[in-house]
Amino acid sequence: MQFLQAIRYGARLGLVAATLAAASPAAYAQQPSAAALATGKEIVGVTGATSLFTPLIAGVVEQAKLLLLQQNPNLNRELTDIGDKLRVELAPRFDELSNEMGRLYATRFSEQELKDLLVFYKSPLGKKVVVEQPVIVDSSLKFAQAWANTLSDEVIAKMRAELKKRGHAL
Repeated sequence: MQFLQAIRYGARLGLVAATLAAASPAAYAQQPSAAALATGKEIVGVTGATSLFTPLIAGVVEQAKLLLLQQNPNLNRELTDIGDKLRVELAPRFDELSNEMGRLYATRFSEQELKDLLVFYKSPLGKKVVVEQPVIVDSSLKFAQAWANTLSDEVIAKMRAELKKRGHAL
């Protein structure tokens, strides 16, 4: 199950990356204005793009806890207390992610493109895209996993058949 969640997470990040990479190469060099930065950050908020990163702080804290528990399993209670404190302490740093995502939009799209994109995401169709896209990605990933499993079985069968023709039995 964790594998599937990791695949879904990666696919969602890929969608964000693909969206950000869709602008022309000339846009990559532009210095964003304050208005572009604000609009970029608003796009991030409207699309809920930072929801992809919601588990990051808790995940990093949990990974550190597990690493330290391997060194001394008797520290579970202390590390749990410290981890809870760190999650609260680090929560404000989450804004760094949305600020950076807004900056990425602002450096890759013109101000007008950002305004148009924001209008789209606030439109009924844009709102529907925001709601339906994760469902489509999840369904696509489930299909792709089943398809890849079927293809793998087919490839293995064909390889075995070919090896058998060549005198090898597996």
